[in-house]
Order: sequence, then structure tokens, then C-alpha cells
Amino acid sequence: MNLCENCKDLVYLIMYIVHRSSNEKYLVLLQNLEDQDWKKITVKQFAFNWKKLKGVYQIFKLSLDGEILGLIALSNIQAEERIEINLLAVSAENVGKEKKFDRIAGTLIAFACKEAIKNYNWEFPCVSLTPKTEIKEYYIKKYGMLDGGRQLYLEDIPLHKIIKEYLS
Repeated sequence: MNLCENCKDLVYLIMYIVHRSSNEKYLVLLQNLEDQDWKKITVKQFAFNWKKLKGVYQIFKLSLDGEILGLIALSNIQAEERIEINLLAVSAENVGKEKKFDRIAGTLIAFACKEAIKNYNWEFPCVSLTPKTEIKEYYIKKYGMLDGGRQLYLEDIPLHKIIKEYLS
């Protein structure tokens, strides 16, 4: 089963991010990454060669006025009834203390949580990721992720809390 079946060219969700200096909310789109997007995605902008993942995982983009601000690669682990976040990246200008917008990563994580519910029902969805060591504690504190050793995960109340925070 593919994630987001039948939405290859459709807008999947509409959410918002917050401009840090003005505190203004901006509606963003979360869609499947399209062929014409690949030329916009650089290692400098997203700290990884995303072209390596093309055709391997389902990749989604979060964009504002056509500018890609975040990317997420997901896989559906049916045997374990969970969605795995294989890679998540926020554009360079939106990382760190001087970032322009807030809520990009959280919105992408919430999207993965929503996909888990869609695929595995409302009661027992699970989302996991293997974080870089230096940001593991950040994910635990910021997003309420649970420590599963090598992986972090969201399920039950923390998963639903992320959805409520970022998708409502």
C-alpha cells in the first residue's frame, strides 16, 4: 500500500507556519514532490542529496508560494503497522535561532502521524524515525517523541497531540 494513494498531483493538506519576526500565520501546502521540483532541491538548501531517495521513498514537500520550505521521506512498514520518517529536512534559512519561519518540521511530522492514522486506524497508529544523535533530545522535548533506543517514535496520546497542535 502506498501512502497518500491517488493524490500524486493533488494538494494533500493545507496548514500554516508562523513568520518569526511578525508572528503572522501563512498557509502552506503539503503535496507529493513533483518531477519539476527536483531541480529546486539542492544539498546546500536541504543538507542532503535528496535525489538519492527518488523512487525509494514517498517524498512530500511543504511549500509557501511555490518555494519549498521542508521535505519529508516516508515509508509504510506494514508488517509493523507504522510509518517511518526516513528523512526530514527544513530549508537552510529556516533552521536555527535566526530561522525565518516556525512550525515547518512539526507540520511535516504531524503529516506523517495523520498518514499513520489513515493507514492503521485511529487507535494504534505509530510513527518512527532514527534521529541524528545531536538532535535526539530536541525531538523528545519539542515533539514529545518517545525513546525506543536507536529510534524515536510517536504513538497514542503524543501522536494525537502533535496532530492537534500542527494540523488544527
